[in-house]
Amino acid sequence: MLNASTPPRQGFWLPIFAGLCASLVSIGLARFAYTPLIPSLIQAHWFSASDVVYLGAANLVGYLLGALTGRPLARATSNKTALRWMMLAVTMSFFACAFPLSVSWFFGWRLLSGIAGGAIMVLVAATVLPHVPASRKGLASGAIFLGLGLGIAGSGTVVPPLLSLGLQQTWLGLGLLALILTAASWFGWPSTAVPEAAAPPIKATTPPGVYLLFAQYAFMATGLVPAMMFLVDYVTRGLGAGQHLGALIWVMYGIGAIIGPVSYGFLADHLGAKRGIRLVLGVQAIAVGLLSMSSSFTALALLAVIIGSFPPGIVPLALARVHELIPEHRQQQIAWSRATVSFATFQAIAGFAYSALFNASGGHHELMFVIAAGAIVVALLLELAMRLLAQPNEHACTRPTTA
Repeated sequence: MLNASTPPRQGFWLPIFAGLCASLVSIGLARFAYTPLIPSLIQAHWFSASDVVYLGAANLVGYLLGALTGRPLARATSNKTALRWMMLAVTMSFFACAFPLSVSWFFGWRLLSGIAGGAIMVLVAATVLPHVPASRKGLASGAIFLGLGLGIAGSGTVVPPLLSLGLQQTWLGLGLLALILTAASWFGWPSTAVPEAAAPPIKATTPPGVYLLFAQYAFMATGLVPAMMFLVDYVTRGLGAGQHLGALIWVMYGIGAIIGPVSYGFLADHLGAKRGIRLVLGVQAIAVGLLSMSSSFTALALLAVIIGSFPPGIVPLALARVHELIPEHRQQQIAWSRATVSFATFQAIAGFAYSALFNASGGHHELMFVIAAGAIVVALLLELAMRLLAQPNEHACTRPTTA
């Protein structure tokens, strides 16, 4: 006999679909569709080049605010209500951005879309996964965050045809797509939530590995921002390859983003999340470093696939690491929320720092990629540093005492 909290055998796929739609709309489209629009926003003289770059960073600041306010918002309403309203907020922001009334107007709506994305990232897994059987949680997590990759790939394939109709029509088209996905997921969210009050009191201390993950996740965020913000502009204007080739490279980035959640989840299952993170960081540091010195289409396409797998792929990988380190469900939720805040904080800081450096350097794309590669190397070295710091303590604990 099934208890009340046990999901129906097939009933969990609809919540997974809702979660996929949420990540697709709020991050896949709301954040990543902006990247292929940057050259057009500049060329159409909607805003100056420096303003366009800063407006891209507004979404990252909003993401931090959303990561901080997501759980309080859900407590004030419910997870389902909060997720629905956040998807509607993103949809409204697309329609509002079709009218460039001022920089502050555009900034405000880009900020709101980021807030919605951060709140959804904190809430979506905690809303859906408790209703999924344990044997399917890994698959469900990958499917939810696959929405990020689908949004990135979709922005590379949907935005160019829309741009042929006009920049305003592009924003309206993205709004219509977001509205359809919001409507499709509206009744897919679980009708009941797992109450936090039912969880036993948490007395266990936080393992040191969790703090290491927070730090690594922060530097990962710093390392992925330049490609996320400047890749299309680098190909289009930096290399002078044109908007068509820039769009093709972004499609390759999107293909990598689709592959990322599944392949990184495979690494977590077969190598363990800790070793998986180590391997991914090494590969990404090399790929981002090579991006700063590549100009051929073949090299750029290959690197775009590898680098594109990183932003959505590390999410289920980091979540798997949290589950490795912390066995209790409520503690996992708290740790994941804090990890998301760590990621969002450094992503927002990096967004504005890279924007300022980009403008100060006269649009030096390669410099951004070199700094990004350095940040990923730091994330890789943090584990080694922590291991070295732990060794003296281990020796002190095992040193024999004298009478």
